Amino acid sequence: MDLNLKGKRALITGASRGIGLAIARTLSAEGAAVGICARGAEALAEVAGQLGEQGGPVFHRTLDVADTAALTAFVNDTAAALDGLDIIVANASASVGDGTDAWLNNFHTDLMSLVTLIEVATPHLERSESAAVVAIASTSALEAGILPTANSFGAVKAAMLQHVSAQARQLGPKRIRLNAVSPGPVFFDGGVWDNIRTGIPALFEGAIGATALGKLASAEDVASAVAYLASPAAGHITGTNLVIDGGFTHRFDY
Repeated sequence: MDLNLKGKRALITGASRGIGLAIARTLSAEGAAVGICARGAEALAEVAGQLGEQGGPVFHRTLDVADTAALTAFVNDTAAALDGLDIIVANASASVGDGTDAWLNNFHTDLMSLVTLIEVATPHLERSESAAVVAIASTSALEAGILPTANSFGAVKAAMLQHVSAQARQLGPKRIRLNAVSPGPVFFDGGVWDNIRTGIPALFEGAIGATALGKLASAEDVASAVAYLASPAAGHITGTNLVIDGGFTHRFDY
């Protein structure tokens, strides 16, 4: 299926590794121009060079998405560099942790960056013929007990899902679609589940055993779903949350 992404202009946060990197590569390979950001300058520059070799325009900037002023400037400067915006992917996320600092980090990095992205990007997206926002949430927002203790990560991801749903209704008349994807455990080199594989092998094997398909998702599995939801091929889908977990969670959706 041709997703009709050639010539589209996409902004992806947290794009130097893992899911964000896979999304940037997938959209670029589909012919989209991309604007990417991350906190690590060296890794981001390397990714930008790789994407540039694929042939599409690339704009990149090192920043922390929790810095509202920096994120605002990045959105506007990306739109200027790419001559507009069609796609926003809110991927950047703080790590799971304990205590007040973890709550504040998740709140500002995951939730408030999404709020800022939508607010600042809306005037640019209004000028697009196929505007789409995709937020990366988590199955931790859907079921208690996926993580061993109560924590900020799942709660903040749940708030992101609510905000996406509410904004989908508010921005629908402007022809801006908003959706979310909720990955279950995702394995990639150097990622959380790679560290669990080596550090807590029983937990890793338990996660695989709890997944109906018998394997964890790859970053590319998530990226393919994001590319579809961001594309004109999903032009009548808005306000939804697509779970990508291989049957890891146990719930009914009607």
